Amino acid sequence: MQAALRAGDQTGLGAIRMLRAAIQRREVDQRIELDDAGVVAVVQKLVKQSQDAIAQFEAGNRPDLVASEQAGIDVLKRYLPSPLSEGEIGRLIDAAIAEIGATSMRDMGRVVSAVKSQAEGRADMRLVSEKIKTRLQG
Repeated sequence: MQAALRAGDQTGLGAIRMLRAAIQRREVDQRIELDDAGVVAVVQKLVKQSQDAIAQFEAGNRPDLVASEQAGIDVLKRYLPSPLSEGEIGRLIDAAIAEIGATSMRDMGRVVSAVKSQAEGRADMRLVSEKIKTRLQG
């Protein structure tokens, strides 16, 4: 935050202030101190909210607001762990299927749970679930 303030980066400063406020709000609401996974979840939520806002601004033909939200997303993404590649996701899925001995769609929940523990915050779990479903069906 201090670096953004010194550099005069208003977009970065605004995004970091919003992130700090969201973290503090969650800590106060839940009466806990967030660990790294909790902070990552907050950052992901803010990114998703900004992406939803971008869709609305595009529908409303507001390119200025789209650019502002995208700049905020770029700042927030610096605080997320590096995303998993397609190959890494595939290897995690293969390992979970082999470990569990999954053979049909009945095992999907167990496979998703196993992969989720390793991919949480680093992959879109909706896409991961679709890939697992495809592998178990075919």
